[in-house]
Amino acid sequence: MSIPIIADGSGPVLPETAVQARVREAFAQLAAGRAVQPQQVVTDLPGGGDVIAYQAVLADAGVYAVKVSPYLPQPEGKAVVTAWTLLLSTRTGEPLLLADAGRLTTERTAATTALAVDLLARPGARSLAVVGLGPVGRAHLRHARAVRAFDDVRVYSRTATEADLDGLGEVKLAGSADEAAEGADVVLLCTSAAAPVIDVRRLSPGTLVTSISTNAPMAHEIDPAALPGLDVYADHAPAAHAAAGDLRIAAAEHGFTLQSIRGDLAGLVSGSAPAPTGGRPVYFRSVGLGIEDAAVALAVLESLA
Repeated sequence: MSIPIIADGSGPVLPETAVQARVREAFAQLAAGRAVQPQQVVTDLPGGGDVIAYQAVLADAGVYAVKVSPYLPQPEGKAVVTAWTLLLSTRTGEPLLLADAGRLTTERTAATTALAVDLLARPGARSLAVVGLGPVGRAHLRHARAVRAFDDVRVYSRTATEADLDGLGEVKLAGSADEAAEGADVVLLCTSAAAPVIDVRRLSPGTLVTSISTNAPMAHEIDPAALPGLDVYADHAPAAHAAAGDLRIAAAEHGFTLQSIRGDLAGLVSGSAPAPTGGRPVYFRSVGLGIEDAAVALAVLESLA
């Protein structure tokens, strides 16, 4: 038996709209009880580092997926971080695909944020701010533009220069994260910061802020003390409440509970979650889910047929 193995970021490049459609369908299946989304499993390694496992089942497609992502500190230099996704048939028990999930993770993360933008941003949203211009930030810009026609786009990165804007289309380089966010309808935070990068209290009601942060313990891109004053949503409420650093700090220090999360993507896609109140800024927190990995890996597998 042989299965497709996609390594080193090779394989088909899927359009943003195709990835977004797969992610939306995965959340619709989760809402309908046709998908299973377990919590992340973190295995600590002796001597430091860990491996995170993201699992999911998409029943309609008959697949189980697991993405394993090791974080391996090195004595000298940058830690090694990899990610691999395995698709397994729930009908035959046989493996279907093994894929290097580095690029796939970037795309599914941005597609998930774009879905939140589509569902939570004001209908007339025209101005966009992106904080962080690494591969994930650039992917977020591409995916956000696929769901809304932004005509005012500001970006900020601590190290970015005008030369770094090549290939990004019509964008303006802001002098600070708060300058980029000021007056924006949508603010996408795409950093690995361990402390707040913008002051959400300065934002107007209805402004949507999204955050992906990192898996580092208690990492956060906004002040957790501000969460009780926001309309908070998540990719998956139980997962975000358990794993997101800002939500965990807010729970421990500011009375934030699972019930404080107004809704998640499954509820928003199905229509069961309430819309934002309109009287406060809106905050969407994504921690990354196995169903997102499963959805994009399945799309890759089907594109190879």
